[in-house]
Amino acid sequence: MTPRHPATPTPRLQEVAEDVFAYVQPDGGWCLNNAGLVVSDGCSALVDTAATQARAQALKEAVARVSPQPPRLVVNTHSHGDHTFGNHLFADDAVIVAHEGARAEMEATGLHLTGLWPDVPWGEITVTLPDLTFRDRLTLHVGRVRAELVHLGPAHTASDTVVWLPDRRVLYAGDLVMSGATPFCLMGSVAGTIEVMERLRAFGAETIVPGHGPVGGPELLDVTEGYLRRVQELAAEGIAAGVTPLEAARDADLGAYADLLDSERLVPNLHRAYAEARGAAPGEPMDVGLLFSEMVAHHGGLPACRA
Repeated sequence: MTPRHPATPTPRLQEVAEDVFAYVQPDGGWCLNNAGLVVSDGCSALVDTAATQARAQALKEAVARVSPQPPRLVVNTHSHGDHTFGNHLFADDAVIVAHEGARAEMEATGLHLTGLWPDVPWGEITVTLPDLTFRDRLTLHVGRVRAELVHLGPAHTASDTVVWLPDRRVLYAGDLVMSGATPFCLMGSVAGTIEVMERLRAFGAETIVPGHGPVGGPELLDVTEGYLRRVQELAAEGIAAGVTPLEAARDADLGAYADLLDSERLVPNLHRAYAEARGAAPGEPMDVGLLFSEMVAHHGGLPACRA
């Protein structure tokens, strides 16, 4: 069952290394996330699921075309529904793994994402929580492939996980890294994400599967860091001028980052950068509803979600 939308290309499963795949949903905008698949020696593991019933079913069918058995493991890189709502379609066969903080966030948030875009055909989705959680690191073995799960952040959220395949030099970065799309720190930290970029570089990945957008390499880390450093500069200028994050966003010059998809994310990113410049700790809770509503106001309406 392939999801259809007149302006949304068909998702594709692409092999990025031996035994290793990326499931890419163009164009990588709101809720059009990527997933990952490792298949080795008759075993398979899935990294993230999808937002809607139809998209999760399409992912399941794509996995079945290259894996003789359903995935025995599903890893959630973070709590957001576009990466987790499809868990229920795999739960009968798989152990679902996530950071302990991500599980708590999923339980607390529930299906809140569906209320932000009520016109999206979400289908019969449910929140299926992880069965297995970890705190710092966890090693999984998928046939001959070793997968290192590493907790990082606060960054995109308070509890992000990357999946590093050292023998394949592939990094599943979740939403810590976007490709062609604007980074998003609504529930995490601007400063924390910048720090995480250096830790990601240390892995030495040759291929990076981002949370949204096309597969790339280490250059994706440079774009993420460069954009967020520009956000910090804009925040410093806005604070000095005595204007609000929303006002600062209206006049902002993003330079080389102006064409990134979903540019309206600048508003919550600026709120984070303002708070951190004034001494807030990375990941300190903020009013997510207020930040989202200001983003909508800046955009001139609800951003399009084509899930």
